[in-house]
Amino acid sequence: MQLRHQILILAIVPLMLAILSITALVTWQSTNLARASIATFERNMLQAKQDELLNLTNLALSAINEIYVNAGPDDEQAKEQVRAILTALDYGEDGYFFAYDYDGYNIVHPRQTFRPGLNWMDLTDPDGDKVIYNLIEKAKQGGGLHYYKWDKPSEGVTADKLSFAVGLDKWRWMLGTGVYLDDVYAQTAAAHEDLRNTINSTFLTVVLIAVPAILIVFASWMFLNLHERRLADHKLKELTQRIIDTQEEERSRIARELHDGISQILIGVRYAIDLARRKVHSGGDEAYDAIDKGANALNGAIKEVRRLSHDLRPGALDDLGLSAAIEALTNNFSERTGIEVSLETVAFKNVLLPEAKTALYRVAQEALNNIERHANATAVSIRLLAPKGRVQMIVSDNGQGFNRRPGKKGEGLHGGMGLRNMQERMAHFGGQMLVETSGQGTTLRATMPKSVLIKQQSVADAA
Repeated sequence: MQLRHQILILAIVPLMLAILSITALVTWQSTNLARASIATFERNMLQAKQDELLNLTNLALSAINEIYVNAGPDDEQAKEQVRAILTALDYGEDGYFFAYDYDGYNIVHPRQTFRPGLNWMDLTDPDGDKVIYNLIEKAKQGGGLHYYKWDKPSEGVTADKLSFAVGLDKWRWMLGTGVYLDDVYAQTAAAHEDLRNTINSTFLTVVLIAVPAILIVFASWMFLNLHERRLADHKLKELTQRIIDTQEEERSRIARELHDGISQILIGVRYAIDLARRKVHSGGDEAYDAIDKGANALNGAIKEVRRLSHDLRPGALDDLGLSAAIEALTNNFSERTGIEVSLETVAFKNVLLPEAKTALYRVAQEALNNIERHANATAVSIRLLAPKGRVQMIVSDNGQGFNRRPGKKGEGLHGGMGLRNMQERMAHFGGQMLVETSGQGTTLRATMPKSVLIKQQSVADAA
């Protein structure tokens, strides 16, 4: 550590520690005192609400007492009179009485007229509370309070509510009423807001007094070092990011080539060997042909390794063009798997950028390999088109499709490295790859923009 840094630390650190300690102590004491006051205020408000509910419930019981006491358990006339009285007992927009029987059927609800006659035992609020069930249980226990969320008639929103429920056991009814607590919480929130404002004012006072002193000391050091440090940090970040980007780009490129090139050829060798083994076991004469194909494919793998070690570029595309290369690919696929492949194409030779031809070829290669391994298809269609001057390849099969899983945009397909490689190849040229899959088959659409054309002419003219 340089001497100037040591001097700066010795000057600033004690001052900062003292300011922080004093500020923290004052803030802690003020906050605890204010919170205690707010908690007391909230408890008092809730107690007042509870007392109000008890008084209202007693008022309702007094209003129906004479009818209820003189009625029998099945006195429908008395029940109807009580319904009318409870419906009429109104004390404001949000003040009303409600009644349910012990089975959960609504008896009285002046504000929500759709509820009477229906069973609401399983009704839950947004927090998962079984509101009616819990209120009935409180009534069966002799009466009690219950917190839940309910629609507030005056505002048309869901709000916190406190209700008191009491039982009319002779009729197996639960009678209750409630008050909304949003006004209590609003006042509490306002008190908390005042607390935050007080704390902010305390901090502002400390800042206005103490920070300028720290800034004066700190600014002198910043003046000497900030510009130089920023330049050094910026150059270091650029260099580090450039190295990382280069490494990741090279790794991605090699990974794609290894997977989409050598891996596909070796898979072909494996299938050729499997075919030869089956021919030998069955005593057929075609075993040697299959072995020759496997040997030829293995030679191809060796050539592919040699090619990858030089420039990782498929030379066949430069000699034959995209259409001819894909035709050869499909012929080999049909011969190896017995799956019929129909190819429809326009001529792309000397029209597409070499990198674009390679990308489309690799996409077709990976798509056919996936069909062979997973699709259980009997027919495949490949079309190379040029809609509106763009380049599009469509690969379709009649196989069993594959599963989807949710994810980010463009990453919602359930697949491995192969699908990601195909998507990355298209994205590199500003294109896109879309996959539609179902139990009746899969369709892959790889589209590239006009920028992949070497000359500003349509593909149809070049054909």
